[in-house]
Amino acid sequence: MQLLAQTGQRCLALWKTPCLSSSRQFWGWLNAVFNKVDYERIKALGPDRAASEWLLRCGAKVRYQGFDRWQHDYNALPTGPLGKFKIQAIDATESCIMYRGFDHLDGLKHLEEIKFHKCIYIEDVCLERLSRIENLQASLRCVEVVSCGNVTDRGIIALHHLRNLERLFLSDLPGMKEKDKTVQTLLTALPNLAIELDLD
Repeated sequence: MQLLAQTGQRCLALWKTPCLSSSRQFWGWLNAVFNKVDYERIKALGPDRAASEWLLRCGAKVRYQGFDRWQHDYNALPTGPLGKFKIQAIDATESCIMYRGFDHLDGLKHLEEIKFHKCIYIEDVCLERLSRIENLQASLRCVEVVSCGNVTDRGIIALHHLRNLERLFLSDLPGMKEKDKTVQTLLTALPNLAIELDLD
């Protein structure tokens, strides 16, 4: 009887494994679809509207310039004249945004704050891409990177290109192995930057 139970458990484990793998692959594929950039839509609707659709589709939130509340419902995106709603802040907490969608950020000129909290697809190349966007180099004031396991010192150091960055909050980043050196590099490039660390 015990042997039968053990055999049954092994069969159940073997039966479940492909399903878990298939499920993971399906969600990875779906998230990649959500992050696909439609350049024609950006051209037709403007960068802020197209970026809003991308972000909300992926589970992030946006706040527009002149508004206090966060927009999180894709189906309730505001309507009105194109260009009226300018993204000022992004909260990407637990969203599925990934590198392939970052071209949506190219045309944003009013983005001052972005939060990456528990973003499983955020990695160094994402922060490097963010830092190379000319508009964001001028506009971004605050960046938070929290519990993003694929981010290392390399990605954080890339943020030194954001020349007007005033506040950087870093927490729970196991990929950062040279904390002191990274902080010093950032402060050398951005002497007015306030860095808050919670990495222990």
